[in-house]
Amino acid sequence: MSTSLAWDERYAAGGFQFGEAPNDYLRSQAWRFRPGMRAVVPGDGEGRNGVWLAAQGLAVTSLDWSPVGVAKAEALAASRGVRLDALVADVARWDWPAAAFDLAVWIYLHLPPADRAAACAGVARALRPGGLLVLECFTPAQQGRRSGGPKDPALLWSREVVEAEFPDFTILELTEGTVLLDEGPRHQGPAEVVRGVLRKPG
Repeated sequence: MSTSLAWDERYAAGGFQFGEAPNDYLRSQAWRFRPGMRAVVPGDGEGRNGVWLAAQGLAVTSLDWSPVGVAKAEALAASRGVRLDALVADVARWDWPAAAFDLAVWIYLHLPPADRAAACAGVARALRPGGLLVLECFTPAQQGRRSGGPKDPALLWSREVVEAEFPDFTILELTEGTVLLDEGPRHQGPAEVVRGVLRKPG
């Protein structure tokens, strides 16, 4: 079974696997966002983060490789009365438009290293000069915890991975540590994450 089909099955299981509310760290950065900003959310799944951003007045492109997830994102947007441009896309192979977005939101998107590098290069290309990246992902310290995340250690992030994937970006904040997740049935309990905000030069 391909990974995209596996995610189709998860999203088709009923309910929202990671809840309908946005990620807490993303929500904590709301003071940085302005209505009319253009945002892209790779790996947005069922749309919780993209829909929340749209409700803040941002123009949001939500990307996920699961058609089931994208359909749920569109339904969630409709139920909230907001517009979401939700696309089925493999973010490692998508044709990222140059300087098209003011904000990229990378929340719990864990890819094999080669795909991760391609998607990160796409994000860097697609952000305008001065654009922001907000990121939260699991670190190697998450292994063995039951609060979510991939089993393959190659898919995990760290401060060093963030710095390597976005070497030219200015770090506004970047930390590793323990957080308490309450994000639907798949993210529950103490978790080890890296989270940060970076700015594209220019």
